[in-house]
Amino acid sequence: MMVRIVGGHGGVSPGFRTTSYLIDGKLLIDAGSAASGLQIDEQVLIDNILISHSHLDHISDLAFMADNCFGLKGKPFEIHTHGPVKKAIMTHLLNDIIWPDFTALPTKDNPTLHFNVLEAEQKFQVGEYTVMPVRVNHPGDALGFIVEKGNCAIVFTQDTGPTERIWELAKGYSNLKAIFTEVSFPNKLEKVAIDSQHHTPATMAHEITKMPADVPIFLGHLKPNYQPLLFQEIDALGNDRINILGSDDTSYVF
Repeated sequence: MMVRIVGGHGGVSPGFRTTSYLIDGKLLIDAGSAASGLQIDEQVLIDNILISHSHLDHISDLAFMADNCFGLKGKPFEIHTHGPVKKAIMTHLLNDIIWPDFTALPTKDNPTLHFNVLEAEQKFQVGEYTVMPVRVNHPGDALGFIVEKGNCAIVFTQDTGPTERIWELAKGYSNLKAIFTEVSFPNKLEKVAIDSQHHTPATMAHEITKMPADVPIFLGHLKPNYQPLLFQEIDALGNDRINILGSDDTSYVF
């Protein structure tokens, strides 16, 4: 699998884009920057979109992808998330007030966006990929995903604070090649991180002890205003498994 970090940050500023990970050019995990970070002909090639939770930095570009690709695909973007997230998106974004309801455009029978409601810990198939959604500790009923294709499985926790279940399940995958997770705030803001259910380098040091051993770890969702300090504090952990997602539009092959 090739994982392209279209956007991997926890905020927006020139040179910093919010969460969108693109797998093999066709499976998107979250839509924080998929329209601003991908050419329209690349957006059109996306078949399925996994949405972890309804925070704006993970859903905002659903609106612009629908607008960009309206009438170009011949089939809808298939969006996979669970019920509370779908409800939040439809109530607060695609509500014909903030943005048109592209689940009914151009028609209800031929929409631009189509939602598929999933349940936590029930595997489902999207094309070549088997996906296990797992609840993690973050507001908005957030999910992480274990995505598997052939002899490769990858964990994507997106936004989460200290959590348990996804690591328990990940240990059952003998083909696990990578873990993508997050560190949002520096150590001095640990209370902010805990209250908002995010990580600091210090809390991540403990979180790593729960993870499957000997698997590379990729840390994203860095807040742009704290990135230099986060680099220092993550480096100070001295863990050779860690890779920092400090630059957007980078790719990794597993």
